Amino acid sequence: MTLQDIIQMDKEYFMNVFGDRIPVCFRYGKGINLWDLEDKVYYDFLGGIAVNALGHCHPKFTEILKSQLDKLIHTSSLYYIESQAKLAKTLIQNSCADKVFFSNSGAEANEGAIKLARIYFKKKGLTHKYEIITLKNSFHGRTLTTVAATGQEKYQKPYAPLTPGFKHVEINNLEALKEAITPSACAIMLELIQGESGVNLVTEEYLQQVKKLCDENDLLLIFDEVQTGMGRTGKLFGYMHFNIEPDIFTLAKALGGGIPIGAVCAKQHVASAFEPGDHGSTFGGNPFACTAGLAVMDILLNDGLIENAAKMGEYFKTRLQELKDKYSIINEVRGKGLMIGLEFTSDISKEFMKKLFQKGFLVGSVGTKVLRFLPPLIVTTEEIDKLVEALDKILGSSQFTVHS
Repeated sequence: MTLQDIIQMDKEYFMNVFGDRIPVCFRYGKGINLWDLEDKVYYDFLGGIAVNALGHCHPKFTEILKSQLDKLIHTSSLYYIESQAKLAKTLIQNSCADKVFFSNSGAEANEGAIKLARIYFKKKGLTHKYEIITLKNSFHGRTLTTVAATGQEKYQKPYAPLTPGFKHVEINNLEALKEAITPSACAIMLELIQGESGVNLVTEEYLQQVKKLCDENDLLLIFDEVQTGMGRTGKLFGYMHFNIEPDIFTLAKALGGGIPIGAVCAKQHVASAFEPGDHGSTFGGNPFACTAGLAVMDILLNDGLIENAAKMGEYFKTRLQELKDKYSIINEVRGKGLMIGLEFTSDISKEFMKKLFQKGFLVGSVGTKVLRFLPPLIVTTEEIDKLVEALDKILGSSQFTVHS
């Protein structure tokens, strides 16, 4: 089929929730590269929105999945599942959590974390504690409850009335957080880096105070690590940068390397609130998805990808900082590891995303001012240089002011 055939079929049969997509359809991928229907090669600096941490068609990963396909794909949660038990053990041995529950997505994982926080207090007899405080400009998913948790009105407005019990406060504003805490509060839930609103980082000082407020007010601390987890920030989990352990944290995206899987990870004292019948999932944690998760964990932990994310992240930011020093149109370079945002002083990020696409580079645009980079953790200095050089040429040809 031609690209136009595919676009026409999509418009005729698929619900129009994505609008006009970027006009390309990929045929295959390898490493950081993707090839379209006409064999044009692209450098993927978006990584399936932080999903393809291993790159495309990682040989060890695909061989493990091929082998599993010949053995078993799905049974159900009525029976024990070897890969599920092994993946749970691997996550626990490499994190601060004591128990895990597997879901199909990040939204489901966050929904599970919210349910766990509420039932924890209900089973303690504290039925008045149900409110969860999240941050403005956050993104926690697209179910009705995770939309309510998300601090962005554009996602909420079409679906009112929303699930009650959520408050939203400004990131890094401790006073606003203190004011939001009432006797009804049960948890504070936040992303360590807000990916969907411009790669906004919580400060270490703020996070230390958040932890203190949780301890003082009998609140659970929940980290949404759907995007920051799995080596993305240069450590296996984002919380490891801060010397703070959450009561609950959630994972998805890169956990399955492209196979849908999410996880709710919790300390024992919280996890024990879930008893038989309190939660469940038909597909969550099935043999195939958990085999994918095990393969991802093995490759991340043993093949140097986390270390590469830290090293390449610093290199990438240094190269982008050189562009900031050169062009006054660039306002800021920010991020951790290979989760990086480049903010402009004017509304040009969508235009630049399109220009980079034309040059064969896939990046994201958050809002109108921020380019977002989420390359596979296997990215090299040579590949980063190619993107930076392309961006430099676009900036130069656009006649933006160059610092003297």
